[in-house]
Amino acid sequence: MERRRLGTQGLVVSAMGLGCMGMSEFYGPGDEAESIATIHRALDLGVSLLDTADMYGPFKNEELVGRAIRDRRDRVVLATKFGNQRGEDGSFLGVNGRPEYVRRACEASLRRLGVAAIDLYYQHRVDPAVPIEETVGEMARLVAEGKVRYLGLSEAGAATIRRAHAVHPISALQTEYSLWSRDVEDEILPAVRALGIGFVAYSPLGRGFLTGRFRRPEDIPDGDYRRNSPRFQGENFAANLRLADAVREMAAAKGIEPSQLALAWVLARGPDVVPIPGTKRLRYLEENVRAASVALSAADLTRLDRLLPKGAAAGERYDAARMRMLNL
Repeated sequence: MERRRLGTQGLVVSAMGLGCMGMSEFYGPGDEAESIATIHRALDLGVSLLDTADMYGPFKNEELVGRAIRDRRDRVVLATKFGNQRGEDGSFLGVNGRPEYVRRACEASLRRLGVAAIDLYYQHRVDPAVPIEETVGEMARLVAEGKVRYLGLSEAGAATIRRAHAVHPISALQTEYSLWSRDVEDEILPAVRALGIGFVAYSPLGRGFLTGRFRRPEDIPDGDYRRNSPRFQGENFAANLRLADAVREMAAAKGIEPSQLALAWVLARGPDVVPIPGTKRLRYLEENVRAASVALSAADLTRLDRLLPKGAAAGERYDAARMRMLNL
């Protein structure tokens, strides 16, 4: 698989990563054996970037990823996150960017992952109560101590990114980006490109909607986060289904899967963009990886812009409370 550079500090990863969140939470029940087999197969196919976070599970996803990579650590660029604080019972305790918490969270992640250093450490959400300089300052100390190699932010606003980067170089910004989530093109992408920061696109398949798997709200499994996601509700679902159908029809005409067309579009946004589609199943992993060999012409990209222009999706990305946590 092609490799791409994130930032200017030396971080190089596969052009496509693997999001591991759904293996432990949010997207229905998991299967540890299948999940570990999926991670192993991803590495065999040339996928080096594995993405997790302490909040997934909570805590269980880091442990799972740690078990999966124990005998193949040298093949992995390991990314995890802190900042969305949760209790042992799974309760959400808010966003925490205090320096003392940053250190505690990092040391706990290192233990769960069973590694000596985290390759890419993200602040999962910006804490509006703590100056970004204080949070990133502590992250920088973790780099100096060898516990972290590269720093990242997730869903941060352009001004915050600039302030953070002035404290210590930021190698990657992770934010949602797909055919139906293109708001980053206004300010965020131009800002990170001006600073030489790489962009990691999460949910590049529109939380699975753009794959065409969901034809009715009832198709979403019980206990799945998407049952309460605004874009999967009522009239929004029906409107967004038309977008998914447009992707499906264009993919069929090209002889590929809808997921492959959606991922190829993200990959075509630039050599500094790395999508991390999440899956816990071998079948979907292999389908996704084949998207790396799909070449889209200028005419294809123009057609996709026409079919799914920026702002085409009905509904917000998250509920109102979570939307207030973005782009701070």
